[in-house]
Amino acid sequence: MNNQLTRLVLAAVSLAMAGCSRSGPAPLGTPAASFDADIDFLRRHTSIVVLAASPRTSRVAVAPAYQGRVMTSTTGGTGAPSFGWIGREAIRSGARQPHMNVFGGEDRFWLGPEGGQYALYFNAGDSFDLDHWQVPEAIDWGGWDIASQSETSVRFRKRIALANYAGTRFDLDVDRTVRLLTEDDVAALGLSPAGAVRMVAFESSNTVTNVGSTSWLPQSGLVSVWILGMFNPSPQTTIALPIVPGPESTLGPAVNDGYFGRVPADRLVVKDGTVFFRGDGLHRSKIGLPPSRALPLAGSYDAAAHVLTLVQYTRPAGASRYVNSMWEIQREPYKGDVVNSYNDGPPAPGKPPLGPFYEIETSSPALELAPGQRYTHVHRTFHFVGAENELDRLARAALKIGVTEMKNAFGK
Repeated sequence: MNNQLTRLVLAAVSLAMAGCSRSGPAPLGTPAASFDADIDFLRRHTSIVVLAASPRTSRVAVAPAYQGRVMTSTTGGTGAPSFGWIGREAIRSGARQPHMNVFGGEDRFWLGPEGGQYALYFNAGDSFDLDHWQVPEAIDWGGWDIASQSETSVRFRKRIALANYAGTRFDLDVDRTVRLLTEDDVAALGLSPAGAVRMVAFESSNTVTNVGSTSWLPQSGLVSVWILGMFNPSPQTTIALPIVPGPESTLGPAVNDGYFGRVPADRLVVKDGTVFFRGDGLHRSKIGLPPSRALPLAGSYDAAAHVLTLVQYTRPAGASRYVNSMWEIQREPYKGDVVNSYNDGPPAPGKPPLGPFYEIETSSPALELAPGQRYTHVHRTFHFVGAENELDRLARAALKIGVTEMKNAFGK
């Protein structure tokens, strides 16, 4: 990303913060609120659906008024931790913010691409700058209808009509189900927590159907499902993205770190078939993995709280066409990233961060759908809390590296 674009994005964050409460974000290092405290706060401002098999087990909080996003989750029990980052200032204000409503949440539904000649976040003919950037209303403001609900799942439906930068109209139906996963579900994915490890796991299944009268074609623009999870940072949080190993001459770069300028070497390391990235909320930066490198798992480890987070998603075999979200007219609009991670931080010297938080994001391929055709993207989130030796075993099973490597990725 060029310097001009970097300045525009930094300005966008500053404006978003200006629209929030003057109280500002909590200082980095402040202990995260408990799940019960977060639920009490959320229920003072909106309706919350809590998914749980019983009151003392793992729980997941979903907000219908905030586009059916998962706001936070917990392993269960009194005073249990809350894993999702919550945008308290935006929620407390109750007023629509310019450009984006920063409600937070550890699983929210968006659509890509953001920028480019097929952008969904800019109107046709507008400049790619802060003044014209706007998250589409249907995925930024207003509630989604509950289609069905049980103790452990909730299903939403939303009809969306929007046009891209090229003027192509999209009429689509979104069918989104958030479901609390069971131990059997987790075991089926090859994970088996044991001992005193506590766990919460959930998934969002996001089906997009072309309900228009014309096909979605590459020459007029394609869309993708884009799921973003916002989590609480700590000075000892490391994000780990396993990659397909191999030379750049055949597979291309291991990681794309050009979104907000190159990431410093003490914040981004590639070794042992893994991209390590800091999730401390101290330096605004973003990375992505291209299709040639991405694997269907990502994770992070907070060594201070002994929390291992894993993200798993569905990816069709051989899929290689992903939308490009850069804020510019693009030479290659379908050479975007599959997995992204963002670390929040001050947008400029003396300016407060947006959160702070860190994100792990996944995307579907670019969707070339005929009328009536549909595609489903599933995004799963797992949190494990316990002794490091048990978390190490889980990390090695999923990510092929242990929590020790994650802790020491940037030196002791």
